[in-house]
Amino acid sequence: MAKMETTLAQDPVRQFSVFIENRAGRLLDLTALLARHNVHIMAMTTLDTTDCAIDRMVLDDPERARELLAANNFFFTECDVLAVEFADESKLQEVFRALYEVEMNIHYVYSFLCRPHGRSAIALKVEDLDLATNSLNNRGFKILTQRDISR
Repeated sequence: MAKMETTLAQDPVRQFSVFIENRAGRLLDLTALLARHNVHIMAMTTLDTTDCAIDRMVLDDPERARELLAANNFFFTECDVLAVEFADESKLQEVFRALYEVEMNIHYVYSFLCRPHGRSAIALKVEDLDLATNSLNNRGFKILTQRDISR
């Protein structure tokens, strides 16, 4: 198990939180920019706030995405998230149970758009990535790295 934890620590899944104006077409602008430059959105969720929308996304090429967003005046932040792969939606409760058993607070969760071989995956923002990783590994869940989701 130590090897998997080391791999995760060296290659965590990066999440971009992009802050965009609440106006028609702005989400299209963002997604079109990424698509034009062959950066794939692997997971995404949008949160509407009073002042702007926050688009959280996991992308297959964080370095290129970072360059594109900065060069095109998109304000964003980055953080590591836990990406968990599992057989199908019936295993979702087991993922949450594994985190509950170590008293892990889940800040938010969203699903991946697609995964190879029909497997499901979710992105989780949790208070302690290492503890959550250990708990899920002990239950046999695969924790994805950035390399796992890159095309």
